[in-house]
Amino acid sequence: MRNRYPAAAVSAALAATLATGAGTAGALGGAAGGPPSTATDCVRIVEEDGKETDECLPLAPERDRVDRGTPVFGRPTDITNPLHASSEIQQVIYDGQVDGKSFRTELTLLPDIKTVTVNGERVRARTIQFMSFSDGRVLEVAHDWFAQADDGSVWYLGEDVFNYENGVVANTGGTWQAGRDGPAAMIMPEEPKAGDVYRPENIPGKVFEEVTVKAVGQTVPGPYGPVEGAMTTTETNLDGTRENKVIAPGYGELTIDEPGPDLEAITLAVPTDVTPGPLPAGLAALSAAVRAAHTEATDATVTKARAAWDAYRASDRVPRLLASQMDRDLDSLGAAVKARDAALVRGAVLRVAQNDLDLHLRYEPLATVEAARMELWARQSALDGAARDTGAIAGDVTGLELTWERVRHDTEPDRAARIDASLKALRDAADRKDASAAQQATSRLTSAL
Repeated sequence: MRNRYPAAAVSAALAATLATGAGTAGALGGAAGGPPSTATDCVRIVEEDGKETDECLPLAPERDRVDRGTPVFGRPTDITNPLHASSEIQQVIYDGQVDGKSFRTELTLLPDIKTVTVNGERVRARTIQFMSFSDGRVLEVAHDWFAQADDGSVWYLGEDVFNYENGVVANTGGTWQAGRDGPAAMIMPEEPKAGDVYRPENIPGKVFEEVTVKAVGQTVPGPYGPVEGAMTTTETNLDGTRENKVIAPGYGELTIDEPGPDLEAITLAVPTDVTPGPLPAGLAALSAAVRAAHTEATDATVTKARAAWDAYRASDRVPRLLASQMDRDLDSLGAAVKARDAALVRGAVLRVAQNDLDLHLRYEPLATVEAARMELWARQSALDGAARDTGAIAGDVTGLELTWERVRHDTEPDRAARIDASLKALRDAADRKDASAAQQATSRLTSAL
């Protein structure tokens, strides 16, 4: 459900759509009623620069859509649909390559409940925090809201989106809310069948996706072995591009195959891939070596981290995509150290540290890993503060704030208050672009952690 073009362009396209009446009542109002039509309304393609074209998206006939009814929400926060069990999956990690850069996403279930008015009814929705990173740095943040209807279908009620550039919010393009901007949108049918069509976003000119189910009941490769009961889909986006996706029980969107070389896939899901038992000794050794390199990246510390990684990978199962990502990032880190490129070193060592902690999700409680992520972002803030990189500092604070949002509710009140105060001081320093004050605040935060 990600935005694909700048907010200003989105706003311009939406304004043009509304001004010319290109949006249909069914698209911009509540759920459509009446018998399905064989015709398909024209949804105009909006190019990546935000320009609306005269060309219509190649959409399926209306008769194939399964999302035209009015959902009834009796127990909306109990989301048990196996292909979109967003109240049961605690966290999902995606890795991949997008636009030639390492791309990583964290999807985390929050305790927050969002209330959205849908067809005059106040509906309680579960909140998923979305945080994506390009080359380790925050790129996009969103809060997505989902609710399950009484028939078992899952509905998307909107999202708050924040797109980042150089550590700060550049725009909020892609933000929408059901009942305010357009209709609630089905994101997963109760029991999807081949040929089913539904629209997870349905506000032409602003956000739009149409999904066609290609096959169900598939067995597909997962991070740690075959996964049964998956379905494959093709998704048509507002800019005319198409994506092929594999959606699987216990994971949700398992792989996202975009046009060209870009690919995103889940490397680990909690609790789906959790294995009870102690942390493997090889992983503990890897983490110690990575922390040493993160604190001070030298030829020696990077060489030790590489050796620890090779030893651990030989001793345990590691998802293929995560292994490839770690190899690339360690190679980049080694090259940056040899080139004495401090900026590249800071970016590469951050990615290596993120990869390392993702591996811990298989063995340690999520709260333990989140606490380690707080420490990771504090270390990164110290590095970026020493380099006087105010944009990177601002991004580090965002990483801290969003990780803290996920764990604050389980933190002892006095300790939470100390962390709150330290984070506020760090955010104030970052907003002022005061690197010295940020270093001091980072030091206090580290003590509070």
